[in-house]
Amino acid sequence: MSQSTTPSPSTSAPTPVEAFDALYARAAPALVHQAYLLTGGRRHAFDSVEHAFQRAWEHWPEVAFDPDPVGWVRARAHEYALAPWHRFRRPEAPPTDPAHRALLELPPPYRRTVLLCDGLGLSVEEAAAETAATVPATTSRLRHARTALGREVPALADPDALRAWLGGLVAAVSTATLPLARSVRTGSERRLRALTRTVYGVAALLVGAVVLSALTSPSDRPEPPSPDRVEHGVPHRDDHEAPRP
Repeated sequence: MSQSTTPSPSTSAPTPVEAFDALYARAAPALVHQAYLLTGGRRHAFDSVEHAFQRAWEHWPEVAFDPDPVGWVRARAHEYALAPWHRFRRPEAPPTDPAHRALLELPPPYRRTVLLCDGLGLSVEEAAAETAATVPATTSRLRHARTALGREVPALADPDALRAWLGGLVAAVSTATLPLARSVRTGSERRLRALTRTVYGVAALLVGAVVLSALTSPSDRPEPPSPDRVEHGVPHRDDHEAPRP
């Protein structure tokens, strides 16, 4: 008599919350450090990564099935970190490393390109796709960034030395305490609810304005002719009006 075997329970797929929290725990520390390298501001770096993960939670089905979820979040974090309106933020203490200060002197697109290519090891084609730029533009940015850094810091004039320096900086992941993933998800949900209320409020105002305009606009019906109107030099007279003697 053959002995029956009990099938082992299959491992269930993680829930969206579990998958998001795992991605946050795995990627957030490195992304905070990258945002700091791009901006030189620690608080700004944390804000950028928190913003990126809030967007990721709002678009979680898309992120979960993306071939590179870390790249999806990284692109949002870098874009937010280098957004032009952040120039009005309160400045933070500049970094002490002269090479890092030289990196921050580059235009933001050059900064981001050299970090992606020489720091993270992306190809020019991959960096171009992530930054929504053409391959020739990305190649030009990378070449000018390398030249400028080598001019400011002679030790980085050699491309291999530059890659080793940037790669070492990127690998030095931040050990600072990050916000809990739960708080990031909660902040994203609050923002989405506030945005929804704003959209509905604006829509209600627009509908009210249209209705009010329709009620108060003058009628398009033609006015009845005036008895005193003159037609072809002869005063108009209603048919029922008796002729004067």
